[in-house]
Amino acid sequence: MRTIYASRRDALVRALAEQAPAVELTGLAAGFHAVARLPEQLDETAIVAAARQRSIGLYGMSGFRSSEAARSPALVLGFGNLAPEAIERGVRAIGDLLRAG
Repeated sequence: MRTIYASRRDALVRALAEQAPAVELTGLAAGFHAVARLPEQLDETAIVAAARQRSIGLYGMSGFRSSEAARSPALVLGFGNLAPEAIERGVRAIGDLLRAG
């Protein structure tokens, strides 16, 4: 199982490096989710909404924070139950949303 999950994690890392190199991934060693820290100028809520319109399920980190204090935009990306090809396809589908610009 470690090999399977490692290939899924690696697919996420690779796809984000190609599609949105300014996105910083953290928490990869902790399980089946990663936190993607977005460039400051990106709007977390708008990205989540636009991704869902493209049938890509994302969650904003703000929904998991205990306070309303302003924090850097970030996403929670689940990869534990997706094949590497699906991860790569999903990141390609939202790559334009994740690039600062």
